[in-house]
Amino acid sequence: MEFFRSSNIDWLGKKWYFLGFSLIFSVAGVLSMLFWNHIPLGVDFRGGTQITVPFNAPPNEDHIRQALDKAGIRNFTIQRISNVGGQQGNDAVIGLPISSATDQAHDEGVNAIEAALNANYHDSGYGLPSVDIVGPTAGKQLTHQAWLATIYSLLGMLAYLWFRFELIYGVAAVVAVFHDTLITVGAFSLTNQEISLTVIAAILTLIGYSMNDTIVVFDRIRENLALNRRDSLSDVVNRSINQTLSRTVLTSGLTFLTVLSLYLFGGEVLHGFSFALVIGILIGTYSSIAVAAPMLVAYQDWRASRGKRVTLPAGKRASR
Repeated sequence: MEFFRSSNIDWLGKKWYFLGFSLIFSVAGVLSMLFWNHIPLGVDFRGGTQITVPFNAPPNEDHIRQALDKAGIRNFTIQRISNVGGQQGNDAVIGLPISSATDQAHDEGVNAIEAALNANYHDSGYGLPSVDIVGPTAGKQLTHQAWLATIYSLLGMLAYLWFRFELIYGVAAVVAVFHDTLITVGAFSLTNQEISLTVIAAILTLIGYSMNDTIVVFDRIRENLALNRRDSLSDVVNRSINQTLSRTVLTSGLTFLTVLSLYLFGGEVLHGFSFALVIGILIGTYSSIAVAAPMLVAYQDWRASRGKRVTLPAGKRASR
């Protein structure tokens, strides 16, 4: 089944539009991470106490904030939990900083919050709170392990593509995946959504998904280079992208619809995970066409500018 049997789109001719699009979203995310919302790490990484309070009616966040301020509680966060369909529910999550997550202090923080709620809502206004606690040591270890998992996955993919294709293929693919990760994390910062362990799992998933999509395009470029050695690399890359366009739209489109359904109807537990995949699949599909493939042409142009007019090698042919 093919949607685009004879597409002839000049993708490389639109590279400056693609560059502008990538710069806008990348720079906006970086600015947010540096100056605005920073990287909104969840309790899994920063450590602390997370208290989920089920209210009998939709709570007023300002009223909760005033009640906690009046009780002398400082440096807390409040977040409403969405129900199925993305609508705001009756549950609220109150977060306390890492100092309240130690063995000596977290009970006092929880008791203070319960006392403040009792004074303003009484026992009939909310249900039994649930408490999640992550200590400072565990939070740092999880942060360190998350960074290592991401870096090792990128290095492993670079080594594989270097072996199967050429080094420039691997570099282009890793740059595209880094671009995807940067924009996805930036989207969390811009929307001020917490990054939890499930979000890291989603980011690692989209890294693999984006890399797979890029490899499909690269494999077609490699085959076309072997068959059309007299054609310019720009023509070969454009032809290869157009030949794989139908496959890209079908696979990415169906996957996107699935994760979009998870985001809309999966509830709060899957909200961060599905949001990362929604953004990541869109950006990952885009980067395979607009970031990774044009880098091969940019590499050849760079070599040509230095007097080395050598066509990008086709690399090792895949075994049949």
